Amino acid sequence: MKVFSQSMSIIENAIQQTSTKQKVISQNIANVDTPGYKAKDVSFKSAFDSALSNMNTYKTDERHFDLTPSNLNTTVLTKKNVTYNESGNSVDMDQEMSELAANQIQYNALVDRMSSKFNGLENVIKGGR
Repeated sequence: MKVFSQSMSIIENAIQQTSTKQKVISQNIANVDTPGYKAKDVSFKSAFDSALSNMNTYKTDERHFDLTPSNLNTTVLTKKNVTYNESGNSVDMDQEMSELAANQIQYNALVDRMSSKFNGLENVIKGGR
């Protein structure tokens, strides 16, 4: 019997993706003064597509959106054609800090959602008290 169906694994995968994004942003920030370093970014498209492919969806009305995933992979991309200073470094500290904050908000929301799933299960186990 699946307690949460697919929701826990989807949330877990999303948390792993935000963790990867956090590591990439941290590497970018750590290399802000490294000559020639090219900033990296993470693509979440494939993780989203993977989550959709694991869901059983159906349309009850022709106005509903189709939820069909594409075949893209999650990758860490290097920003090669951008340079922000004379040393060839492509790290934009303002952009990295902004992405860090947005990623942290996403991570916190996912952890909160997972926590609420566990709290719901605990409530059921205790008999609704």
